[in-house]
Amino acid sequence: MSRIFSIGYGMIGETAEGILTGVNAEMLFFIGFGFLVGILFGFFGLGGSLFVTPALLVLGHPAEAAVGSGLVFVFGTSLVAAVTHRSAGHIDYKLGGLLVLGMAAGIEAGRRILFWLAKKGLADIVISIAYVVLLAVVGVIILRRVRNERLVDSVERRAPPVFEMYALSRLPPLIKLQSNVQVSVWLVFVVATVIGTLSGFLGVGGGFLMVPSLVYGLGISKSVAVGTDIFQIAGSSAFGSVRYLQQGAVHFSVVLPLLGGSVFGSYIGSQLTDIVDESALMSYFAVMLLLDSAAVASKTISHTYDIRILHDLSLTLLFGTALGVAALVVYRGGRAVYRDSTG
Repeated sequence: MSRIFSIGYGMIGETAEGILTGVNAEMLFFIGFGFLVGILFGFFGLGGSLFVTPALLVLGHPAEAAVGSGLVFVFGTSLVAAVTHRSAGHIDYKLGGLLVLGMAAGIEAGRRILFWLAKKGLADIVISIAYVVLLAVVGVIILRRVRNERLVDSVERRAPPVFEMYALSRLPPLIKLQSNVQVSVWLVFVVATVIGTLSGFLGVGGGFLMVPSLVYGLGISKSVAVGTDIFQIAGSSAFGSVRYLQQGAVHFSVVLPLLGGSVFGSYIGSQLTDIVDESALMSYFAVMLLLDSAAVASKTISHTYDIRILHDLSLTLLFGTALGVAALVVYRGGRAVYRDSTG
């Protein structure tokens, strides 16, 4: 009996040890991936949520959990950035408050749409297809911007705010913003609600849409647009995180290691922005988004038709591109520092 007990105890010990080893390996993996995402986010100022939610989808997390966890990640990363922009005076609090209200309404609408799709069994396929399109579109836009940067800049400086042509922009009440711009409260609310719906549906911060809307749509200076957008992301993603948390759709075992790694990565990335020319690497960033679009598409096809090789390809593309571009950023930064110290 004692021998059987010792054997059973040994088997239990080995099983527990294997589980703990698996948990530790998974935690280290997500810390490392968070570190890479942090470098990219800190350097390019874009893409934190564009990597995390697709990564969780590719790893097999349900669409609701991937989106909810992505929003929590966005909330965590935006807090530190918001404090930095606050000290620099880049936040328009009147505009930010309106954006938070509109974004919160949109996030709730997006959340309801997602959970309705989940009940129908369509959430995973719809979210995956949406990310394939979103990543591809953003990647193409960035590539076109890089190739036509001088021409686009010269046109954009002379162009009036896009939203001025719409009657909604003149509908009272009007508010005066920090950049000496007068806009309709209703226009701001509508723009925020539309982008918020996308945020609540896909788990993204929405900065890649909100900043251009504020700069080119309303005519606000870029520094104030970025600072105010990060402020609203902190507020609106907090609301979205709570709503998804209430549904049990947040995987903290994934989010916390990701946040832990991203803190250090974003610090390194932000330090390298003054050393490495960002425009020289934006094309690599755009190509990475296009490859990530292919990764999500590959994952979707592999899960639908049970093709293992496509699943492996999606993992390789998603994590390989993040590692490659992050390594390129660090390499360029290290080379620049070495050249300055020896020259």
